[in-house]
Amino acid sequence: MTQDELKKAVGWAALKYVKPGTIVGVGTGSTAAHFIDALATMKGQIEGAVSSSEVSTQKLKALGIPVFDCNEVDSLDIYVDGADEVDHHMNMIKGGGAALTREKIVAAIAKTFVCIVDQSKQVDVLGNFPLPVEVIPMARSYVARELVKLGGMPEYRQNVVTDNGNVILDVHNLAIVNPQELEQKINQIAGVVTVGLFAHRGADIVLMGTSEGVKTIEA
Repeated sequence: MTQDELKKAVGWAALKYVKPGTIVGVGTGSTAAHFIDALATMKGQIEGAVSSSEVSTQKLKALGIPVFDCNEVDSLDIYVDGADEVDHHMNMIKGGGAALTREKIVAAIAKTFVCIVDQSKQVDVLGNFPLPVEVIPMARSYVARELVKLGGMPEYRQNVVTDNGNVILDVHNLAIVNPQELEQKINQIAGVVTVGLFAHRGADIVLMGTSEGVKTIEA
């Protein structure tokens, strides 16, 4: 199977976790896009979705799925999204698509986080994928200097502005052996909106596309 076929398989596999009559949290990226396609097949059975990016919102609306503002919703039954890396403890790196802050907010109000990935995303130690950090523009240089002190090599993601009007620093050269601790340290740097480490709120279920089929891993 191609990588895209693996992504499609897990996107559709996540459909079984969607309960009729609920509002569904929907993520961002190529794997989440397959889930949105799947979700459209039962759009008459759900109330709608809360989306973590403008791109996903447009796709949901185009398929006739009502989109709710996050402020209108107390909690979500599930949130379905991909990841750039996931370790064996369900910690993740996210933010390759620059939607990390909204993804973290939607994940925070969801009872269950279903992470959908192909097997290439599973790692023993997080950090091979550069760690995205969303930063308020005026703090970019300061935050970069602080990230160097933590052992990283931050690189400004050129020509990218987040849906929130901020910039992204991608931090290379990190072996993240204690994801929760690093998440907390980076979030405490003045000017950081959030870091793409999902450790304090990791995945509850990982659906992994493999050559043998979809593998289900539960926390």
